[in-house]
Amino acid sequence: MLLEIAIGDAYGAGFEYVPREIIEKFNDLSSYRKHQKYDIGNGRYTDDTQMSIGIAELLLENKEWTQLNIANKFVEVFKRDEREGYAGAFYLFLKEIKSGKEFLEKIKPNSDKNGGAMRAPPLGFLPDIGQLIDYVKFQGSITHNTSGGMDAAVAAALMSHYFIYDLGEKKNLGKFISNYVPGNWNLPWKGEVGAKGFMAVMAGITAIQKEDSLSKVLETCVNFGGDVDTVAAIAMGAASCSKEIKNDLPETLIKGLENNNFGRDYLINLDKKLKTKFKI
Repeated sequence: MLLEIAIGDAYGAGFEYVPREIIEKFNDLSSYRKHQKYDIGNGRYTDDTQMSIGIAELLLENKEWTQLNIANKFVEVFKRDEREGYAGAFYLFLKEIKSGKEFLEKIKPNSDKNGGAMRAPPLGFLPDIGQLIDYVKFQGSITHNTSGGMDAAVAAALMSHYFIYDLGEKKNLGKFISNYVPGNWNLPWKGEVGAKGFMAVMAGITAIQKEDSLSKVLETCVNFGGDVDTVAAIAMGAASCSKEIKNDLPETLIKGLENNNFGRDYLINLDKKLKTKFKI
């Protein structure tokens, strides 16, 4: 899961809000592209993956699920491996603060954008849906304490949970989510994806239901246009757990993903530890 999240994120980052002609010309999975705004380099992931790593590590560390522990982890993963790719104001916020305590004291948790959703897929490993929803909402409330922000986060976690625990066919993914989160999550997404949380999740669901391979899911996520790195990160994390979706990602994207201290090998190891912990 974490590896595919990072590949989707890093590949999508090169197409985030670019003109349509760039997508049409270069979205062929042949290589990573440099982000047009941030100096993060080809094959490097952004905040979507870094914050998902933090959530995954917390699950493995068995620490109490408190706001302080979650905030400490968000600060930790950023400080040990600082990178652009976060929303501008949030990036500066993370650079300035020193601790989780300061994070909680100064954050304005009223966003309905996709930050709570983009880091939620690892919580799909939680076997009990009630606990999953509680954990997702709790982490989401730290930064996205709105109904829109938290609904999107719960939906994103349920996407991966549905496939991890083999709860049905991918054509019924949206219907499954609608049992727990208000709205018609089975409605196909059309058009460019904006920054609202529900947009990225619905686009991701659409890509998964439409395609039968990871390569096609990734291409479809990017073809939407807009905030496609988040769409791809959420969708690829969930799709990688589906028995109906072939894992055919090009070797160039796997080998081309950064492999520093928290890169490809670290992500593969995190995936193995999560599967072991939750007996998947």
